[in-house]
Amino acid sequence: MYGISVFLGEEITDDTRNYIQKMSEVGFNGIFTSLHIPEDDSALYHQRLRELGSIAQKLDMKLMVDISGEALIHAGFSFDRLDEITSIGVTGLRMDYAISNQVIAEASRHLNIGLNASTITAQDVQELQMLKVDFSKFEAWHNYYPRPETGLSSTFFREKNSWLQESGFKVFAFVPGNKKLRGPLYEGLPTLEKHRYQNPFAAAIELQENDQIEGVYLGDPEINERTIQQFARYNCDQIVQLEVEPVGSDYYSLILGTHVNRQDEARDVIRSATARFKEINRIEPETLREREIGSVTIDNFQYGRYMGEIQIVKKQLPANKKINVVAKVVAEDHSLLKLISAGKTFNLIEKESL
Repeated sequence: MYGISVFLGEEITDDTRNYIQKMSEVGFNGIFTSLHIPEDDSALYHQRLRELGSIAQKLDMKLMVDISGEALIHAGFSFDRLDEITSIGVTGLRMDYAISNQVIAEASRHLNIGLNASTITAQDVQELQMLKVDFSKFEAWHNYYPRPETGLSSTFFREKNSWLQESGFKVFAFVPGNKKLRGPLYEGLPTLEKHRYQNPFAAAIELQENDQIEGVYLGDPEINERTIQQFARYNCDQIVQLEVEPVGSDYYSLILGTHVNRQDEARDVIRSATARFKEINRIEPETLREREIGSVTIDNFQYGRYMGEIQIVKKQLPANKKINVVAKVVAEDHSLLKLISAGKTFNLIEKESL
């Protein structure tokens, strides 16, 4: 599943409501928010959580609320009256520090529970088992990391997730936004450091498909329109959408549209499975260009029966007189190339069309 983050330190405006609605329409079915609040803002947070819960209920979206210590009490709610918080649309609580396993176990009888993936221990699991909790109600949520260079390494992430999943937890993680970022640092809110400045769509697909993460949430408040459309196309049709820019070739129009990567996946390039079997006129050689990462190429007549084959370059390759470079994938989408595996469908569109 995919989710977004909405922070209660800001007013829930019509723009916020419209954004949540749009994200729901393109396949996002979860909202993450936090009640780590100063006490003098408690009334504001109480009302805004009610507003957010109402939106989540109308759109049939899950609402996970991050709490620790007495945050729930400060916001005007209580562990003794969890029916109040579920009635306004909250479907889960992510329990951080200073909450006992006894309280967590009791709360799990009313709603889903998220635990901090970084701090769960084998002793915690044993205690929860002794308290006879239903582990299908439990999720392990990784943190997001506002400060650059502090996000998790891929190695630690995978090792931790392996143990969490073996222990019965569904694992959730965050990827950054790329439009409205959260302050005060405005450097993205990823779980993995390598994702900090990546296309959020590429990061999310990688986590779900390569790391088998149950849920991926946008840590920052907003992503841009082109990324929303990439999620929409993928969630609807399982198609990876890439923007391309022309480089002055007469054959640019031939590479636009939908392609499928060959089942015998190549090391250096993505090969369109059907491109060279289409009826096309003779393709003449053009300006000789080095094939940089993201170059979209088409073979000219000098390659004989390969004439018309369309490829996307995954690693730096030398110029070849038999191969015309006709376009380039925009830099923001380079991180998507590694996700186009054998048999994966992808779509090349003009940058201006989004």
